[in-house]
Amino acid sequence: MSKVIFICDDERAISKLLKYWVKDKWDYETEVFDSGEDLLKRLENKKPDLLLLDIMLPGISGLDVLKKIRETDQQLPVIMLSAQGDVETAVDSLRFGAFDYFPKPIDVQRLEPTVKNAIKNYELTKELENLKETVQKEYSFDNIISADKRMQEVFKLVSKVLDNDITVLIHGESGTGKELIARAIHYNGKRKDKPFIVVNCASIPRELLESELFGHEKGSFTGAHQRKLGKFELANEGTIFLDEVGELEMLLQAKLLRVIQEREFERVGGTELIKTNVRILSATNRDLRDAVQEKHFREDLYYRLNSFPIFIPPLRSRRGDILVLTEYFLKKCNEKLARDIKGFTKAAIKNIYDYDWPGNIREMENTIERCIIVAEKELIDVEDLPPHIKQNEDKKSHAIPEGGLFEGNTIIPFEKLKEDAIRHALEVTDGNIVEAAKKLKLGRATIYRLMEKYRIENRSNE
Repeated sequence: MSKVIFICDDERAISKLLKYWVKDKWDYETEVFDSGEDLLKRLENKKPDLLLLDIMLPGISGLDVLKKIRETDQQLPVIMLSAQGDVETAVDSLRFGAFDYFPKPIDVQRLEPTVKNAIKNYELTKELENLKETVQKEYSFDNIISADKRMQEVFKLVSKVLDNDITVLIHGESGTGKELIARAIHYNGKRKDKPFIVVNCASIPRELLESELFGHEKGSFTGAHQRKLGKFELANEGTIFLDEVGELEMLLQAKLLRVIQEREFERVGGTELIKTNVRILSATNRDLRDAVQEKHFREDLYYRLNSFPIFIPPLRSRRGDILVLTEYFLKKCNEKLARDIKGFTKAAIKNIYDYDWPGNIREMENTIERCIIVAEKELIDVEDLPPHIKQNEDKKSHAIPEGGLFEGNTIIPFEKLKEDAIRHALEVTDGNIVEAAKKLKLGRATIYRLMEKYRIENRSNE
């Protein structure tokens, strides 16, 4: 698709020359305007890939046009043109957000690479914005799947820490989704446009972990051929997520405590104090209280990290989620593998429900993906399950209730679950039925019908 450049200049000779170079020589589409008013009106309906804007225009000046553009669009590249050619005008243009400034008569040989660079930078900026939007959507609360009340309590806790910088310790078994919760905190919080840096403290060799976290100076140890920035520097203004933080050795625990308390650190082999403004989220599958008692973890660091604890319950203790997640991963893996598996036989779903899932959500996703790969029929059967899950048939069975899901040892009827879901959606959307319908993936008419059925009062202001 051809790029579009807007040209705004009241000198017809200049406009004609620019259009010739832009369209005939550089192969871009063009639209030409002779006043700032006409240009601003056109920008309400269409955005170009670049704007060539004269400063001296009749009526509203080019600089004022630039200011108005920047009120609503910080990214559109604007190259300012002026017959005045003085330094003050150039500085004003750049100060108000111009990409570059060219005096007249215009040197088209120098203008061409500037135009191409401006358009390329704009493309990269839009791609980055799209990527940020995709990532933020991926880690929104709508994409964290659960029907269990204990997980709803987790979500409530998460909502409390989005717009502050309190340190959060997420603890739970491996595979329960601790990193997913950490990403949800970051990408729904006030630092969402800043870096999110993950450090797995258990997967990096101990002798390299200090350099990984805090960076090093050239020559600080064998193989340090140049300065390296650590994760704390890369995460500045954003969030650092320390996964398996319980694996840190005592020396690094002391250095981490200093970062939390003083907001500063030194690179390995360096003496310069480096200031940092970073939010710290951490996670562990260990009981750090036991580690503190055994003198393997600093007590003062534990209390600093554990300012706001969030516990993720294992999958076996919220069996209602097993069925919900099974359907979710079936759809997700079907799309990933370009398959069209319709579902599970009753025998297969019983085995899945009875299994305790020691690897939690991570194990379940991998298992469903494997089943879809090996399945030869439209329904996944027992024969498609891994042997250790099929062997689970001989163990104690957790019968799937006909009319509802388990909550501990109590069966919660499906009708009660539906009613609770409607009430919760209306509560979090302040009674906005349209938004509640979106969250529940239901039609608006269905919401009204269910509200009438369950006698839920409509307090919407719409």
